[in-house]
Formats: sequence, structure tokens, C-alpha cells
Amino acid sequence: MENIKQKNNGVLRAIDSYFQLSHYNTTISTEITAGITTFMTMAYILIVQPLFMSAAGMDVKAVTIVTALLSAAFSIVMGLYTNRPFAMAPAMGGNAFFAYTLVAGGMVNWQTAMGMVFLSGIGFLVLTVFGLRGLIVEAIPKNLKFAIGVAVGFFIAMVGFKNGQIMTISNGTISMGSIYNPNTILSLIGLFITIALVLNKVRGGVLIGIVITTLLGIPMGITQIPESFFSMPPSISSIAFKLDIMGALKFAFLPLIFTFFVGDFFCTLGTLLGVSAQAGLLDENGNLPEVDKPFLVDSIATIVGALFGSTTITTFLESAAGVEEGGRTGLTAISTGICFIFTIFLTPIVYIIPSAATAPALIFIGILMMTSMKFIDMDDMTEFVPAVITVMFTVFTDNMASGMSMGIISHVIIKVLTGRYKELNIPVLILTLPLLGYFIFL
Repeated sequence: MENIKQKNNGVLRAIDSYFQLSHYNTTISTEITAGITTFMTMAYILIVQPLFMSAAGMDVKAVTIVTALLSAAFSIVMGLYTNRPFAMAPAMGGNAFFAYTLVAGGMVNWQTAMGMVFLSGIGFLVLTVFGLRGLIVEAIPKNLKFAIGVAVGFFIAMVGFKNGQIMTISNGTISMGSIYNPNTILSLIGLFITIALVLNKVRGGVLIGIVITTLLGIPMGITQIPESFFSMPPSISSIAFKLDIMGALKFAFLPLIFTFFVGDFFCTLGTLLGVSAQAGLLDENGNLPEVDKPFLVDSIATIVGALFGSTTITTFLESAAGVEEGGRTGLTAISTGICFIFTIFLTPIVYIIPSAATAPALIFIGILMMTSMKFIDMDDMTEFVPAVITVMFTVFTDNMASGMSMGIISHVIIKVLTGRYKELNIPVLILTLPLLGYFIFL
């Protein structure tokens, strides 16, 4: 008995040492709870990704399994290699561009479009290996980095408002949801439950809020109980290794590949900075130490993902949910990955959680992330205006990459027009040119 206790203590010490739990003032139980919370807020990708890819003519069941496998594998890799609480899954936005603009729009077939994703991943990898992605992050002005965190907060909250049907945000118009809509009612109830739990410092408040809201959805007819809780995974042979790389190697496709590239780069950057700011992981200059590590995992994930038939794999915004639950290390991401592994056989259980139950968590976490606004220099208008533009363009275009790109461009233009061009650094000036191209080809 004593030997078993010593072995257990040895394992716990090893886990604490590897993930530096004591350094980050966290515990194994806290990290696991945080990982489960992150999973529950991002599990919708198992429904949305297959739905989008079906518009591209891909097999829905195969896409579901590939999404679960890749999300599991690279969340675990991210946790082990970077020791950061960043979970990974197919990027929202990039999947819509892939399915509706490229394939359903008749520009290319899905195999060629997947080849474009693969090539964009190669570009990510080259920039990461040569340290250029990290250089770009360091070159971005500190105030813009804080603005990115605020923009990410607005973006997450918007996702919550849409998913919970509290607001309808479509084609540049915003309207209130109906109080007669059961989903809207449940989302509002869940929002106040989550706020009450978190502000009263209930441990696991966000996760508990999701569970309570899901249960409340049963008598309201929103939470659907499946007939079976177990399912065998189907084959992925219909989409795995079917990409057409040679078909994507056309000069005319460069703007499309560039759109994938810029969108994923800035969405990943925004997520890393925004979630890290919430977790207190940024240094005094607003940089994330060893940022090239998550960038490397991100780029490899995109390459491998394309091979298996998935659109761009990226760091998920919903990682902020785990951070709010106290997640600070890679153990959080690993816990999320393990949850995705279970979904390969327990997919029906994932579908139990309605969007009305996860929407309140996203809204409240988004609100908390907006507190980064207090770190932005509001006395210097040449710094403040680009920061606000970053936030406004993110919100009004419903596109994080567009917001961040416009923020950097406006920063350069305003500094030049006010005669303060000497404050600009060369990497930012160089970065401005392809960003202008991004808007041209968007």
C-alpha cells in the first residue's frame, strides 16, 4: 500500500514538474476542469464543420471523425510541446471560405481547394522555421496587441450572441432576438446563471453554468436526449489523402492561397495574444514568450489536417473558456484533446449540449477579455485610433483577420500622416504591403 502511495506521489510530482503547475499556481484538477470547459464550448465544431463541408460535397460522417481526431491529436501536441492551454480545431471562417466561396461557388473542386490549404500550411511552416512569424508578432505595436485582445473579446461575445439567438448578426445588420424564442430565453437564463456563479467565485462556474443550462433545456424541448450514447466511427477513406496539390499549383490561385494564409495567421495571432492576456502569460511588451512553439504546432496541424481532409487547423478562441476556469498550462489542452478522443465513440453525447448552453459562457468570457482596453494608451491619438479601428473593423465585419489587418495598416498611415514615421519599424512597414493585397483579393 505504501509503495502504491509513493508511486502515485511520484507521478503527481512528475506531472507538476513537467507542466510547472506550482509555478502557474494551478492544480491537476483545475487544469482538467478547464480542459473539459474548453471542450464543451468548442464541441459545436463537430457539428458545424461537417455541415460546411457537406456544401463542398464531402462525406459528412468522415468529416466528423477527422475533425474529432485532428482536434484531439493537435490539442494534445500543443499541450505537450508548448505547455500552453490552447486547444485546436478546424478554423471557423476558413472553412466557410473553403466550402461556400471556392467549392460551392464553382471555382475549384474540394480536392484542389484542400491542396490550397496544404500549400498555405507549408507557407506557415517556412515562416515559423525561419522565425519570421515571431518577428512579426514582436514588431506589432504594444497598443495594437492589447487592442487585439479586446477585439478577440468582442468576437467571442458576438459568437455567443449569435449561437444563443440573442442577436441576429447577418450581412452587416444586427437585430435583437425574440423573447418568445425558447433558445433566446434559455441563453439569457444561462448567461445570468454563469455570471452569478463566476462572480460569486464558484469553482468551475463556467462549466457548471453550461451543465445547468443544458439540463434546463430538457423540459424546454431544446436539449435533445439521443436514443443511443454510443456509436462506432465510420471510415475516413473517402476524404483522407484525396487532396490535389498539383492542381492547386497555379499562379491564378495564389490570391486564394494568400487569403487562407492571412486569415489563419491573424486569427491564430489574435487568439494567442487574446487568450494569453486573459491568462496573464504575456510579458511587459505584450509578447507571448516562445510564441514560435504554438506557431509551429499550428502550421504542422494545417499541413497534416489537409492531408486527412480538413480545412485549416488553428488555435481556438474558445480556449479562453478554459483559461477563465483557471487553466494555465498544457494540461488544459491535453484534457480537451482527451475529450475529443471520447467523442469518436460517443458522438451522440456531444450533440446533447445545445448552443444555447455554451453561448452564455462565450458572451461572459468575451466581456471579461475586453478589460484589456485599460492598458491601451488613450492619451496618444496616433496609438489610440488604430487600436479602436482594430476593434471596430473586427466587430463590424465579423472578421478578426480583417480587423487586425486594418489596425496595422491604419497605424502605419496615421504615423506617416502625422510626421511620426520614425516610430515605425521596418517589419511593420513590410507587413503592410501584403495586408493591402489581402483586402484587394478578399
